[in-house]
Amino acid sequence: MDHLKFKTGMTFDYGEPAPMGPGIVRVVAPNAGPFTFKGTNTYLAGSTSLAVIDPGPDDDGHLAAILKAAGSRPITHILSTHAHRDHVDGVARLKAETGATVCGYARDASASRIALENSPSGSYFVDYDFAPDRVVMGGETIEGGDWALTAIHTPGHAPDHLCYALEGRNVVFSGDHVMAWNTSVVAPPEGRMADYIASLEILLDRNDSVFLPGHGGRLEDPQRTVKAYLLHRRWREQAVLKALKDGATSIRKIVPEVYQGIATPLIPAAMLSVQAHVEHLIERGLASAAAPLTLESPLEAL
Repeated sequence: MDHLKFKTGMTFDYGEPAPMGPGIVRVVAPNAGPFTFKGTNTYLAGSTSLAVIDPGPDDDGHLAAILKAAGSRPITHILSTHAHRDHVDGVARLKAETGATVCGYARDASASRIALENSPSGSYFVDYDFAPDRVVMGGETIEGGDWALTAIHTPGHAPDHLCYALEGRNVVFSGDHVMAWNTSVVAPPEGRMADYIASLEILLDRNDSVFLPGHGGRLEDPQRTVKAYLLHRRWREQAVLKALKDGATSIRKIVPEVYQGIATPLIPAAMLSVQAHVEHLIERGLASAAAPLTLESPLEAL
């Protein structure tokens, strides 16, 4: 049985910078929703010069709040954890205001794009045209006046997802990969379950003290949370496999068995999550389906 517990408490005021530790403040964007919780967290890291991590939506008030929090300190770098619009729509205007270098992972332009009718949010949520000034790979370090952030490539929620480790502090900006308020949505083809699990295992092998996520409150003892999320995914996979063996022969039929009592607006995300688990089962020879895999494709447990 799944006993995953979420931390939904969060103290903040929109537009007001909140200290997250020495040289780190958080400004929460006013774009609350079922997939963004209270809103996107924008972080400013540094003291003499600043890195802004995830500028969030294109919102006049949020841009003004970021610039006010920076004050006289120059914003020299803008870092993207991934090119989902709730994280990067505000990049262009912040860059125009500051001249900062935009850093992020380069997306594969030839990769499959998620169709609108399959979007978990019912909208186009990926900025496929996002192009950073500086392409950053996992393991690369971005340096400012008094800070250094090392990228950790953590695909799964998105193929271009990066977490950023603040050097010398045991702090990781974890984006949407690990959050306290909910698990990350893994929605094919944008998301891939095998990648997500492998990326969780990468973070499990680290020795960090705090995760600062893209939505929701800070995570203390983050390795414990990562371990819980891994167990949750394994439990969910077993539930999907059991539903298959019990006669639920398509993704659409599996969802009500695995997500009992789910709210209607979250059903599209649940279907995509089950699809991601089914794909992972097929990749490992534990299930079969005719290609291409759809919500109605006949499935069989092997």
